[in-house]
Amino acid sequence: MSMSSERQIRIRLIVSPIGCKKEHKATVRALGLHRVGQEVVKADSPSVRGMANAVRHLVVVSEEDERG
Repeated sequence: MSMSSERQIRIRLIVSPIGCKKEHKATVRALGLHRVGQEVVKADSPSVRGMANAVRHLVVVSEEDERG
């Protein structure tokens, strides 16, 4: 399986985790997000989806479209 055939999702931090539970702050950091407005592209897997779902009030998740 090549990397290009793997589905990807884009996760953007839209709300600061200041004042949130420690677990939520740790989840945001584990997703690779450090500041509001930052986006990361991750492989679409159940573990990443679950992490994004745990902090769904802080992030926006969208499908990464195939380019090229």
